[in-house]
Amino acid sequence: MTKGLFATHAIEAMPHIDAGEPVEGSGTGEITLKRVLTARHLIMLGIGAVIGAGIFVLTGTAAAQFAGPALVISFLMAGFACALAGLCYAEFAAMLPVSGSAYSYSYATLGEVVAWFVGWNLVLEYLFAASTVAVGWSGYFNEMLRMVSGWIGINISLPAALSSAPLTFDASGHHIIATGTLINLPAVAIVAAISWLCYRGITQSATVNAIIVAIKVIVILLFLAVTFHYLNPSLWHPFIPENEGGFKYGWSGVIRAATLVFFAYIGFDAVSTAAGEAKNPQRDMPIGILGSLIICTALYIAMAAALTGLAPYTQLNTPEPVATALNYVLGTVAAGSSASHILGTLKILVVFAALAGLSSVVLVMLMGQPRIFYSMSRDGLLPKLLGKVHPKHRTPYVGTIIVGVIASVLAGLFPVDVLGDLVSMGTLLAFTTVCIGVLVLRHTRPDLPRAFRVPFVWIVCPLGAAACLFLFWQAFVTRWWLILGWTAIGFLIYGFYGYRNSKLRQNAN
Repeated sequence: MTKGLFATHAIEAMPHIDAGEPVEGSGTGEITLKRVLTARHLIMLGIGAVIGAGIFVLTGTAAAQFAGPALVISFLMAGFACALAGLCYAEFAAMLPVSGSAYSYSYATLGEVVAWFVGWNLVLEYLFAASTVAVGWSGYFNEMLRMVSGWIGINISLPAALSSAPLTFDASGHHIIATGTLINLPAVAIVAAISWLCYRGITQSATVNAIIVAIKVIVILLFLAVTFHYLNPSLWHPFIPENEGGFKYGWSGVIRAATLVFFAYIGFDAVSTAAGEAKNPQRDMPIGILGSLIICTALYIAMAAALTGLAPYTQLNTPEPVATALNYVLGTVAAGSSASHILGTLKILVVFAALAGLSSVVLVMLMGQPRIFYSMSRDGLLPKLLGKVHPKHRTPYVGTIIVGVIASVLAGLFPVDVLGDLVSMGTLLAFTTVCIGVLVLRHTRPDLPRAFRVPFVWIVCPLGAAACLFLFWQAFVTRWWLILGWTAIGFLIYGFYGYRNSKLRQNAN
C-alpha cells in the first residue's frame, strides 16, 4: 500500500495530450486544450494575477496592523521566498509542460499521495483566492458608486445589506458569526462574469487580461509619479514601529506581514497552470514566471513605500488603502487648487484601475483552478466530469462552471480577511513541495534534458523550501485549525475516491 501511495508518473510518459492539438483522425476523437500562448501572454498572465490585491487591498492591512513603514521589508521577504520558488517552478514548467502546476510536478517526483496533498492545496489557493480578491473588488466598486453618486447628485450606492459579507470570524478566529447583512452582491457578480469569460476560451481570456494589465500598470506608474512630490519622509519614522505585543509591529510584525502579503504573490504560480496552452513552453515558461515576478516585486516595493509616505500607516487599514492615502493628501491641499484637481482625477483613475486590476486577478485564478481539476481528473483522482473539454471553446468547461459557482458563494458570504491566511498557507506548502521536487529529480533523473536549470540548485532549493516553511509557520500558529481541517477533508476524498480510481495504480495492476 505504501508503495502505491508514493508511486510516480514516468517522466517520459507524462500525459502531454492535455497540451496538444485536437487528435481528430487519430481514432480517439479526444478533444484537448489549445496551444496559443506566447511569452508575452504568460508575462501578462503573471502580472495580471499578481498585481491586484497586494497593492489595492492588502497593503493597508499589513501596514496598519503589523509592519508600519517596514512593509517594504515584508514585501522583500515574501519576494525573496517567491524568487527561490519561482526558479524551481521555471525548471519544472520548461521540463514538464503540462496543465497541473505543482500537482503534476509532485506526481512525477514525490508520489501520488504527495501530489494529492499539493493538488488539494492548489484548490485552496486558486478557488479561495478568487473569492477573496472578489471581495476586495466589491470594496472598490462601492467606492466608485459613491463617487458617481456625488457627480450626478443621486444616490446609487448599494445598501450595506447587499454589499458586505453576512459572515465573519469572531475576534478569536475559532467560529463564524453573522453580521446581519444579506450578501456581497458585487463580489458574486464579478465572479459570475469572469467565469463566463473563462468558459468562452483561453484566447479571449488572455486578450482581456492583457488589456487590463496595461491599464493598471499605467495607472500605478502615474500614481507613483504624481504623488512623489507629496511624500512626507517623516511618516517613515520610526521605520519599524516598536512592538506592542504579539505580531503588532516590531520585527515579529514585519515577518507576520510578509506572510499576509505573500498572498499577493501567488499569481506567478498560475502561469505554470497554463503550460499546456503555451506555444513554446520550454523557452516561454521560465520567461513568463520569472519576468512577471521581477516586475511585480519592483512595483510592490515602490507602492509600499509610497503609501506609507503619503499617509500615516495607522490610517491605511481600509478596504481601499490607495484611495485612502489619496484622500489624506487631498485633505492637505487647498480646495479648488490645481493640485486638488490633479489628485482628485488621480483618485478616480486609481479606483477604476483597482477594479481592473482585481478583475484580472480573479480572471487568472478562475483560469487556473479548472486546469488543476482537469489534470487531477485525467489521473483518476477526481471524477472524469472535471476533465471534460468543450468541443468548440476548448476549455475545461465543466470545471469552470463548478469553480465559478463555488467561488461566487464564498465571495458572497465571507469578508476578505477570513480566507487570506488560509490561501497563503496552502500556497506556501505547494511552493515548498516544488523546491523539494527539483532536488529529488536532480538526484533520481540527472539525465533528463532541462531547458532551464536552477542555478546553485543545492543552495537555492533548500533555502526556498526553508523560507516558505518559515512564512507558513507564522500563519499556522494562529490558523492551524483551518489548514488541518482542510487537509483532513482532502484526504477523506482521496481515501474514498482518488485512491480507488487512480489510473496510475490501475495501469500497474
